[in-house]
Amino acid sequence: MPLYEMRKFVAPEFIFGVGSRHRVGHYARLLSARRVLIVSDPGVIAAGWLKDVQNDLTASGIEYALFHDVTPNPKDHEVMAGAAVYAAQDCDVIVALGGGSVIDCAKAIGIVHTNRKDVACFEGVDQVDVPGPPLISIPTTAGTAADISQFCIIVNTAERYKMAIISKTMVPDIALIDPETTLTMPPYLTACTGLDALTHAIEAYVSTANSPIADVHALAAVGLVTRHLRDAVARPDVLAARENMLLASLQAGLAFSNASLGAVHAMAHSVGGYLDLPHGECNALLLAPVLDFNMKEAADRYTRIGEAMGLDLQGRSERQRRLAIIDAIDRLRQDVGVRNGLSGRGVTGGDVSPLTKHAIADACLVTNPRRASAADIKAIFSDAL
Repeated sequence: MPLYEMRKFVAPEFIFGVGSRHRVGHYARLLSARRVLIVSDPGVIAAGWLKDVQNDLTASGIEYALFHDVTPNPKDHEVMAGAAVYAAQDCDVIVALGGGSVIDCAKAIGIVHTNRKDVACFEGVDQVDVPGPPLISIPTTAGTAADISQFCIIVNTAERYKMAIISKTMVPDIALIDPETTLTMPPYLTACTGLDALTHAIEAYVSTANSPIADVHALAAVGLVTRHLRDAVARPDVLAARENMLLASLQAGLAFSNASLGAVHAMAHSVGGYLDLPHGECNALLLAPVLDFNMKEAADRYTRIGEAMGLDLQGRSERQRRLAIIDAIDRLRQDVGVRNGLSGRGVTGGDVSPLTKHAIADACLVTNPRRASAADIKAIFSDAL
């Protein structure tokens, strides 16, 4: 009998390091770009990062158009509008410059264009028939790992929930992962995206689709976030902390893109789409309650997560280990300024049933280590209030 289950590991070509964003013109040329659609948002443009991309493309002799009507938690109509701009401008390559919202919107723009379908048609696993055009991603936040993952999350505005589009066609062709672009993140966004990376790593490690290769990246990310997130929030201009947090995002992304996620993300997609809340913030508030629910089905794996966080769990009972890990997560969350519960973000008891309906249908729930019923999800939401 084999020791390990068969697993596939998918990752794009990526360059990690200060200054890597300046390779955008080089890689656009390698992709035979003639006219690029840059997808970004007003905040990234105001921070000054767009000018670097424009200058590098121009120096490489490549024309560009710009689509920047992207909001946090990208909406289905924004994707459709971006696809219309891509077609009208006769573009042939996409450059995504921004956080997870921008990169996910860019991914979706590409597949809408090539498949000539509404973005809602791609919801679920492996529902994309024709890959999008070549995509270069340049992340400006440290946490979502949209720049290297198989996931694309888009809000269904009619039904107020986040659609998960999961396909290897969602993996960008090139990721230019430059820590300098994260220096302009405000502290609270740094905290939320960092806790998103931690959630990715933890959920990937306990996922029923885990693998030895993904495990290495997941545990490395847990350690990096634990050691460096507080510093990145408290001293936002320190490049070393930014480098380590972006490395954590990359490592966690390599893990969850291949091992998938769990109940935290299924529930966060539901509440984030319902109330248009920041994704990392939702994950941060749901992580400990879901861990409390899952622990008995993955106690050994959660113990190794605790050890990666620097906890001494030797000789402790399962209950003591569970409480120690939850306490460490809650202390980190509060130390970086993510406090209170979902009720402080406008979620009420009356919202629990509609939130549960969408969480139960989310593809991420399939790989949660403990089977969760609708009643279980309702109870977890109630605990997180």
